[in-house]
Amino acid sequence: MSGAGERDEHFLRLSFAIARRSLTHANHPFGCVVVDTAGKVLIEAENGYMPDRDGTAHAERLAATQACRTLSGEVLAKATLYSSAEPCAMCAGAIYWAGIGRVVYGLSEHRLRAITGNHPENPTLDLPCRDVFASGQRPTEVLGPFLEDEAAALHDGAWAK
Repeated sequence: MSGAGERDEHFLRLSFAIARRSLTHANHPFGCVVVDTAGKVLIEAENGYMPDRDGTAHAERLAATQACRTLSGEVLAKATLYSSAEPCAMCAGAIYWAGIGRVVYGLSEHRLRAITGNHPENPTLDLPCRDVFASGQRPTEVLGPFLEDEAAALHDGAWAK
């Protein structure tokens, strides 16, 4: 896992476990965690599309909202959000506005789009999160994709419905 260490790999796999749990709640296979510098998990979030069919209830957006409500800006600036997939443009914006300083992701947006195609529940935007963060005024470190084959496997059969 070039560029990321054992700690990043551990928490990235935790986001994968949350994505698998999301499937058991009839949601899309996405999950994330926000972790502080000491390695404490501060927030876990899974996709929340169902039951309301809320297309904005992506795991990262839900985590960013919870982070704003519960954590200080100082903690968030040093925190890492680990996500099973690259944050979309909406989620990258939410992460930016929340002030989360670092993102590590598994599945790239490009590969996700190849997996889901033009699925009506996931009309994937072709806009890398790095581009969204680069347009901002504060730095957001981004690492990924990592463990991409494992991350892609979370989607096996999920978009055939």
